[in-house]
Amino acid sequence: MTMSDFKTTEARASYGIGMQMGQQAHGAFKGVELTALVAGLQDAFNGQAPQVDPNDINAAFQEIQQQLQVQQAEDAEKFAAEGEAFLAENAKREEVTVLESGLQYEVIETGTGETPTAASTVKTHYAGTLIDGKEFDSSYRRGQPAEFPVGGVIKGWTEALQLMPVGSKWKLYIPYDLAYGAQGAGGDIGPYQALVFDIELLDIVA
Repeated sequence: MTMSDFKTTEARASYGIGMQMGQQAHGAFKGVELTALVAGLQDAFNGQAPQVDPNDINAAFQEIQQQLQVQQAEDAEKFAAEGEAFLAENAKREEVTVLESGLQYEVIETGTGETPTAASTVKTHYAGTLIDGKEFDSSYRRGQPAEFPVGGVIKGWTEALQLMPVGSKWKLYIPYDLAYGAQGAGGDIGPYQALVFDIELLDIVA
């Protein structure tokens, strides 16, 4: 199909539904077979009897779920070990300060403004990466600073921000238990992953 096939509102909305379903299916598990997926979609849409026995479908779902659980456990163990090794090595650097909580930070630039409290709302620019450098979020890329309550973010941020005068730029190295813990966050941050943030405290807005 080409753009000329999506002239009507119904066609564009239908394409949008397909996009949403495709994104969901792509992230469901590794090995999704597009041909089989489309066959199932067409049969359901047309009200046809399933070509695969429902019991076999349920058995397949259960097997895939078990495979995912095993993979998640293996990923969690791997991420925890990698994060621990990274932070241990990083702590040896002279320019890195290690706090009692395990949070590590590096002062890039020291500001001269006030220091926020846990009750403050602040304006920041930041970029967040995994320890391998893969970026998962950035206010710089969005071109818009972020505002949020100091007490309403991950523990590593809450602790660091209360030490930063306005105008400061720090690099944070955050253990998993001060980040997103055993759950991770979305599809970009896995369980037990240590994170790195470049953060610039622009202002205290409240």
